[in-house]
Amino acid sequence: MAVTQQLQRRLRLFDATTIVVGSMIGSGIFVAPSIMAGSVQTPGLLVGLWLFGGLFTILGAVAYGELAAMWPHAGGQYVFLREAYGDFWAFLYGWANFLVIQTGFNAAVAIAFAKYLGVLIPELGEENVLAVVPLGDLLPAA
Repeated sequence: MAVTQQLQRRLRLFDATTIVVGSMIGSGIFVAPSIMAGSVQTPGLLVGLWLFGGLFTILGAVAYGELAAMWPHAGGQYVFLREAYGDFWAFLYGWANFLVIQTGFNAAVAIAFAKYLGVLIPELGEENVLAVVPLGDLLPAA
């Protein structure tokens, strides 16, 4: 009798935690601090802002954990908004997520990827811009 192996369709606490931590740290930790440090210019205040943001991130994670325990259905934020405010607002959130929210996150990750790829392959760095459309045609005449 042949034994077939199959991936288990489940996430343990450790698996889910590493996915969330990886997505948060993935690009933001390498790009955001340099931008913030250029604006704040005080190490103590910079660390304080990171701790403040971390506190709100933890509060948001706990809130989503509670919501997921109340409504354990696939769909995440869409399900929570549907249960709390109705189909219309959940529908609008779904489209806003598709057209604006997720695309912005993907663009930020792409920028971080391109920035660090340029360090490894200088020809693809920020100094060398590949324009599909000539940029002069997009800019207003001076």
